[in-house]
Amino acid sequence: MTYAERLKQRMHDTGSGLCVGLDPRPELTDGGIEAIPEFLRRIVGETAEFTAAFKPNMAYFEAMGLRGIEILQDLLGEMPKEVPIILDAKRSDIGETQKYYARSYFENWGVDAVTLNPFLGYDTLEPFLDWEGKGVYLLAVTSNPGSVDFQRRDCEGKALFERVGDLCDRAADEGRKTSTGLVVGLTNADQDVLGKLPDVPLLIPGLGAQGGSLDALKDSGRSAPSVVNVSRGITYADSKDYGALAKNWAQKIAEGLS
Repeated sequence: MTYAERLKQRMHDTGSGLCVGLDPRPELTDGGIEAIPEFLRRIVGETAEFTAAFKPNMAYFEAMGLRGIEILQDLLGEMPKEVPIILDAKRSDIGETQKYYARSYFENWGVDAVTLNPFLGYDTLEPFLDWEGKGVYLLAVTSNPGSVDFQRRDCEGKALFERVGDLCDRAADEGRKTSTGLVVGLTNADQDVLGKLPDVPLLIPGLGAQGGSLDALKDSGRSAPSVVNVSRGITYADSKDYGALAKNWAQKIAEGLS
């Protein structure tokens, strides 16, 4: 089963397109760093039934130093096996370095998918493209205002984000084993963008604290499984009923994707 097929099955089983982002912040967590492991266990345990995928963000764990990496490694070993894990790393490098990043995430940590920065070119993605059952999400149109600086600029008759989409088509045409998808920020996910991208899995951040609207996704006509990420809107919301928060977001996303 490919990663895309597994994600689609998970979405069918749960009726959810919610991706829960795991962005631990010790300064906002009672008890600081040493309280983070139990804090994350509680979030995962209470939200899993309403969740299509979990997305730990490497930056938040790295910011806690070696202890943060230990926390992430322990967390990954405890995650429910039925829920795909997307590691938000946004890695990009050349040559052998990418090969070792791929081994680190897919072999050592066993995550199901990882985010990648594609702007160093297709050859830098190739070390990630022959892992059966795994997936990658390439940054296409991000949710920040600065996405206009490069991603929407013309690149020989196409916007640069369209060129990123072409890399997904190239991987498919070559029969690569890894499922390829795209990151498209909800704040920029209008039909002008979605209509120019291939029908591949999308990872869609920007809902909740970033102010994105699900209206952008209505009637998109896409069949590939797409998940919408919510991080702070669950983990650091005023309510501590994480299960109820996840259920509510999942319902909103289901309506937005229908």
